[in-house]
Amino acid sequence: MNNKVPMTVLGEATLRAELEDLKKVQRPRIVAAIAEARAHGDLKENAEYHAARDEQSFTEGRVQEIEGKLGHAQVIDVSKMPAGDKVIFGVTVTIINTESDTSVTYTIVGDDESDIKQRKISYQSPIARALIGKEIGDVVVVKAPSGDIEYEIDDVTRGSA
Repeated sequence: MNNKVPMTVLGEATLRAELEDLKKVQRPRIVAAIAEARAHGDLKENAEYHAARDEQSFTEGRVQEIEGKLGHAQVIDVSKMPAGDKVIFGVTVTIINTESDTSVTYTIVGDDESDIKQRKISYQSPIARALIGKEIGDVVVVKAPSGDIEYEIDDVTRGSA
């Protein structure tokens, strides 16, 4: 079963940095906190011990989660792709709302990287799904809760997302 999930180079680097921190910084700190709490005696009523064990459980879960994501990642380096006008995973696209004439720019990224505040949207979002495969000048209709919204693709740029 080949369930590869697209991810940008930056997205992979961010996950690898978090994994490195969890394994080399957080784990040893938590192990030391557990050892220190054990030294205080009775573990049943030892809040520090239970808090450290909870943190250890969370950290180990996050390590497994990140390793799983990286194991299923298909890293796509958009900067190595030929320039073009077509909207694909990893590009930055500027669209204009045809009704209000307002423009907005989004970068299409993997699920784990999406952050609307940074204008990074998942390739699975309704807007990205409507845009992928289209070119500059094309008009797309995005089905939104408030109704259909029409956008014109104004610009497509490739870079390292």
